Amino acid sequence: MEWFSNRYRIPNKQNHDLTTASLGIFNRVKFNHSAVNHSAVALALIISLFFSTLSVVAAELSTEKLHQEHSHQIIEVNRANSDITIDGIPSESDWQQAKWHPIDQMIIGPAISADDFSGQYKLLWREDKLFLLAEIIDDVLFDQTADPTVLYWDDDTVEVFLDEDASGGEHQFNHNAFAYHVALDRQVADFSTLKQAMTFNEHIETVWTRDPINPKKIYWEMAIHIFPDSYDDSLDAFAHNQVSPITLSAGKVMGFMLAYCDNDGSKQRENFIGSHPIKAVDGDMNRGYKSADVFGKIKLIK
Repeated sequence: MEWFSNRYRIPNKQNHDLTTASLGIFNRVKFNHSAVNHSAVALALIISLFFSTLSVVAAELSTEKLHQEHSHQIIEVNRANSDITIDGIPSESDWQQAKWHPIDQMIIGPAISADDFSGQYKLLWREDKLFLLAEIIDDVLFDQTADPTVLYWDDDTVEVFLDEDASGGEHQFNHNAFAYHVALDRQVADFSTLKQAMTFNEHIETVWTRDPINPKKIYWEMAIHIFPDSYDDSLDAFAHNQVSPITLSAGKVMGFMLAYCDNDGSKQRENFIGSHPIKAVDGDMNRGYKSADVFGKIKLIK
C-alpha cells in the first residue's frame, strides 16, 4: 500500500488544483440541483394550472350543454295554390297534398292513451296568412271558464306559438313572439305588454268541426295573420295606425310550435302535449309561453 501511495502520490500543487476544481464542480452541482428544484416547482404549478383550467372549461361546457335547447329540423311549408276556406272541412286539394306533423311531446302530465288524446297538424301559406289544420282526437271537450282571459290554459285549447322573425328569446309580456291560446269558442288569448291576458281574436280566424264518422276526431282550421314584434296592444289589430301584418313570401323563416291543452273535467288541465321536445329547466318543460328559444322553425317554400 505504501508503494502504491508513493507511486501515485499527487504533488501538492496538483492537490490544490484538484481541490479547487472539485469545489467548483460541487458548487455547480449544487446550483444545478437548485435549478432542478425550481423547475420542478414551476412544472408542478403549470400542471396544476392546466388541470384547473381544464376543469373550469369542462364545467362551462357542461353548463352550456345543460342549457342548450333541442335542435329541431326546419319544417318546409308549401304555398297553397288556391284560397283556403276556413270552415273546419279540409276538402281543398292543397290540404290533401300537405304533410302531417305529430303533436306527441308530453310537456305536462302523465302518459295517456291514443283514445284520450292524439293529434297532428299541417301548414300552408299564402301571401296574407299562414294556414293551420289540426286533427285532434279527444274523448272529452271541456271549457269551464266563460271569460276567455281567465285560466284559459286549463280548458281544451290549441296553443299556437309564432315568432315572426325567428329571433328567439323571452316573450312572456312582449310580442317578440306570440303564444295564441285558441279556445273551443274561437276566442284567442295571450298575455299583453301590460302583463295581463287579453284577446287577439282578429289575429286568427278559426273553425272546428267533428269528423262525421268518428265524433272524437275534430278538424280545427285556422288562418293566421303574422304580426311583427312592434304590434301595439293599445290599438285594434287593423286600426289605420297599427303595424300591418307581415306579407309572406317564399324563403321566409319563422319560429313555430304547436301544443294542445287537454282537460277531461278537472279543475286544472291534465295534460299539455306539444309538437316539439323541450329541454326541462329545473324540472320544468312548460317554457314555450315565455321563451321562443324552445320553438322549432318553419320555412315557406313554393
